[in-house]
Amino acid sequence: MDTVRPTLVSDLLRGATTLLTEAGIASPEADALELLAHAWSIDRASLSRRRLFDEPVPESVSTRFAELCDQRRRRIPLQHLTGIAHFRHLQLQVGPGVFVPRPETELLAGAVLSELSELAETDSTTENDKARRPFVIDLCSGSGAISLSVATEFDCVDVLGVERESAALEWSLKNLEQCRLGESTVEFISGDATTITKARPDLCGRADIVVTNPPYVPDSAVPRDPEVAEHDPAAALYGGDSGLEIPGLIISQAEQLLRSGGLFLMEHSEEQGEGARELLEATASLRHAATFQDYTGRDRYTVARREA
Repeated sequence: MDTVRPTLVSDLLRGATTLLTEAGIASPEADALELLAHAWSIDRASLSRRRLFDEPVPESVSTRFAELCDQRRRRIPLQHLTGIAHFRHLQLQVGPGVFVPRPETELLAGAVLSELSELAETDSTTENDKARRPFVIDLCSGSGAISLSVATEFDCVDVLGVERESAALEWSLKNLEQCRLGESTVEFISGDATTITKARPDLCGRADIVVTNPPYVPDSAVPRDPEVAEHDPAAALYGGDSGLEIPGLIISQAEQLLRSGGLFLMEHSEEQGEGARELLEATASLRHAATFQDYTGRDRYTVARREA
């Protein structure tokens, strides 16, 4: 009597990788691994062991995996299928209604942390009875990726995230619940980053750092990838005719929010570095604008410091 050979890990991954490759997925094998781990309710380390020994896969897992791969083939974002976006050391909950954080934005968060470290060094050289707690404002805070990374990686910082879209704000609040902040604090509030100083004049002149990953895609430039064009919220993507209209309004707000000597950091597209610097230099007090590159050597974010 013939026995049916069980479906092995290698069988599933081989078929899924082919399927996702044909669908134009940029990282088909990596996505297949993430989806199989999710379908099996195990972590990637456990999946690696089962892959090494090419273990049989339960039928229920195979069925769920096939469903997930079909959805991914139709270009539903991987993060929407697993419910998780990896950002620096965090696992953020994401889904419909919130912008999925990108790896390059990790550099923006890292730049904020570097500035906080410099502030701490400066404070340590002055004679203060009580160390001053730095204050960071994250405009267009979305899933909370930058705010929560800063607060969990730096001790004794106060972070305020400002987000206009209610769905995105709900995701950030969920992520806040699962983070251990230690001596730091994070608050997420509903607010428009282009007019926040009118609603909260008490914030003016208080921030040591203002950081933003604003909508900066030109209105006519529909993103190439369906995952972005069809699933990221439009409010998090489009920044006006040139893409820099909304960032320009945010720059005006940041200038009012920053204390003298405070630092402003803004993400933008690879084509917008020069335009971002021009907007900053046109302000009354933001100076020394400089653009920094991402992992691929493309312009990705620009910083400037508020002078007296």
